[in-house]
Amino acid sequence: MLFLNHIENAIQSIRSNRLRSILTAIGVTIGIASITAILSLGVGARSIISKQVDELGGTIAVVRPGVPQNTITQNINHLSGSQYAASTLTKQDISSLKKIEHVTEAAPLMILQGAVRGDTTPSSNANIIATSPSLEKINQLKLLDGQFLDPDLIETTAVVGHQLAVDLFGTEQVIGKSVSVRGQSFTIIGVLQPTHAPINFNTVDLDSSVFIGFESGILQNQGTAHIQQINLQVDSVNNLESVVVAANKTLLKNHLNQADFSVMYGDSIAQPNSQLFGIITGVSVAIAAISLIVGGVGIMNIMLVSVAERTREIGIRKAMGATNSTILMQFITESLILSTIGGIVGYGLGYLLAFGVSLLLTFDPAFSWQVAIAALLVSVVTGTLFGAYPAIKAARKDPITALRLYN
Repeated sequence: MLFLNHIENAIQSIRSNRLRSILTAIGVTIGIASITAILSLGVGARSIISKQVDELGGTIAVVRPGVPQNTITQNINHLSGSQYAASTLTKQDISSLKKIEHVTEAAPLMILQGAVRGDTTPSSNANIIATSPSLEKINQLKLLDGQFLDPDLIETTAVVGHQLAVDLFGTEQVIGKSVSVRGQSFTIIGVLQPTHAPINFNTVDLDSSVFIGFESGILQNQGTAHIQQINLQVDSVNNLESVVVAANKTLLKNHLNQADFSVMYGDSIAQPNSQLFGIITGVSVAIAAISLIVGGVGIMNIMLVSVAERTREIGIRKAMGATNSTILMQFITESLILSTIGGIVGYGLGYLLAFGVSLLLTFDPAFSWQVAIAALLVSVVTGTLFGAYPAIKAARKDPITALRLYN
């Protein structure tokens, strides 16, 4: 009953100073809105690759060169430098992995950088992906026109991403046209539908890439197979773990018991990207928290003003038997209500802001109960911390001095 009385008194005090209360809550609203927007976008970004794997049925495993990375720094360095580091994966590994029971498809990805140009456009650097026809099935690639790579066709055929076709030729109608890849002419036989997924488990933007045969890629790379990744498709998600175990054993045998490779599936595929986005999100939240501190200082300032204005009320309450803890809780409750109102409004505005920003991005913000709890807890902590000093000051007032001063 005493707590309900505190809430009633706090609401009455807030209503009697509506404009001042609204302006005070706005500071917390801005801080919570900023944090909510950043967290929701961060969670959305971190779940991109996991969602992609799930959309493919959860039957995907990937093999990458290099030992598994355990720390955040190692993962980020591995992510940024894996394209250029020496690869330990070989053509023999691809053949061995295809023979594993329950593996239905295996596709190598050899990602090269080089000059690509159309008939009349100046050359530009683009992603050159040397792979096999199996990539179409594993990644469930959709074609806007034409067909994907085919072993029965000549080696000088290529498939281009939608964006690259537009960049090179100004149109997506490019079937039969020639594209120069590192000085070699290829005939375009297919155009991919837009994926709008520059961040994916292949670590390359498919929309802005040209796809050539794996053997053609080896010739482009001076006869060396520089494999950055091997994508595996399993016949059932129930067999995925057993395939991963078998893949590790097979590759260890091929690599003379040297674990210089990583076989990943599920959430582990997205680990380097997730940790990178986690760091970015954490830094952004820390910066956004500055506005929340400003809002908390605003609450403290207004609560100090309120304590000064209600000195006589405090004196009367103490004279009638109110204890210091009762007065303390009265003002803490008022501070909590102000910050909580600001937090709830800020949570809603934060998601609206996140959706607005996502229109410019390739992913949507994620609704998460963790974000809601974080927003509520931050609001409560802000109200408690910045309302504590005014409440303590009110609780320590001497009733006789308070009544005499305002008599």
